[in-house]
Amino acid sequence: MSEKNTTELENILGRTHLSEFESYCQQNKDSMFEDKDSFNVYIKDILAKKHMTQQRVFLNADIPERYGYKLLSGEKHTKQRDVILRICYAGELTLAQTQRALRKYGMPELYAKVPRDALLMILFNERPGDIIEVNAVLRKNGMEPLRTSGIQE
Repeated sequence: MSEKNTTELENILGRTHLSEFESYCQQNKDSMFEDKDSFNVYIKDILAKKHMTQQRVFLNADIPERYGYKLLSGEKHTKQRDVILRICYAGELTLAQTQRALRKYGMPELYAKVPRDALLMILFNERPGDIIEVNAVLRKNGMEPLRTSGIQE
């Protein structure tokens, strides 16, 4: 099944009877946020399909390996969207996959009207290099680089 956007789900709900709620949830589970582990499962599944190890992703993301494992196991949670963006970039997720990962983590998606987010969207599409190069492009354009996990929340 493919993920539906909010408008599609709202249209379906407009035609859904109360007695069909369980069926609605089952048919649209890929589009819903109910599973607290959905981010972890989603990222691990993508990495497995790409034959990428979590260790390699954490190294490429320039985040402490131990912290990365705790994030992907659900043991730790961060409020820093940049940490999730680092993992997504290092895991070679597409922009669409990154947006979905952010939603699954409960964070705002990259937004085209925010200059830094717009530049990050371009960087995810063009993939100019590693995290260091991404941060160099951000700095060159007068924007904050992707923060590391220095403050773990």
